[in-house]
Amino acid sequence: MEFLPYFIATGILSGLLAGLFGVGGGLTTVPILALILSAQGFPEAHVMQVAIGTSLAVIALTALSSTRAHHGHHAVVWKTVGMLVPGLVLGAVLGAWTAHGLSTVMLARIVGVGALAVALKMLLQADPRVRFQAPGRGLLTTAGTGIGWASALIGIGGGSLTVPFLRLCGYEMRQAVGTSAAAGIPIAWAGAVGFIWTGWQVPGLPAGQLGYISLPGFAAVAAASVLMAPVGARLAHRLPQLWLQRAFAALLIVIGCTMLLGIR
Repeated sequence: MEFLPYFIATGILSGLLAGLFGVGGGLTTVPILALILSAQGFPEAHVMQVAIGTSLAVIALTALSSTRAHHGHHAVVWKTVGMLVPGLVLGAVLGAWTAHGLSTVMLARIVGVGALAVALKMLLQADPRVRFQAPGRGLLTTAGTGIGWASALIGIGGGSLTVPFLRLCGYEMRQAVGTSAAAGIPIAWAGAVGFIWTGWQVPGLPAGQLGYISLPGFAAVAAASVLMAPVGARLAHRLPQLWLQRAFAALLIVIGCTMLLGIR
């Protein structure tokens, strides 16, 4: 119970960022949950898997709330979401399976390097040129598989990968964010199920676990994040697009450094 305020604060920040950037909040949720779990004396060998699995379970709810808000602003391209879904689901399941076989330190480094790489890409291409005119089902399925795999591996809703990809396909920033939020739904649900399955028979996990998902952490973070996601989505439609891109990159740099330096 002494850590409950930290879980709630994590949920508030996670939900706000989910709506604002379409990232599902996972890039913030995972490192903070990892630090909270470590402070609780959680088995070190499973800290990152539980942080990632719990983050995906939270995103499964947050993405619904965030998507509803973006849909109200006509910012979700549902046809694109539909073509991404098969690849996103397949990739998310593979990502959960991959994470199960990696160590906490390795997962933390992957999260950190991934966040810094995406930040650098967005800073160098603040307004990327269109490279894929009217992307077809094949490209979207392939991209969806890669996005789903990487997203489940590090516990995010895919926005850090989906948003730049959609920008390269010619989508303006608000449509990219809104569509990314909707694409986070299949990633989160498939990934969460994958982490429940791979963590189901793992020995040494304490009570209150559903596979690799912490039920107390999920309940506290999800309740706060679902309430805050619409607030972030409303802000996303009021702020300048270039400011959003640069703020997104700055967020990823902070997260990347946290994961590289904070987990040993």
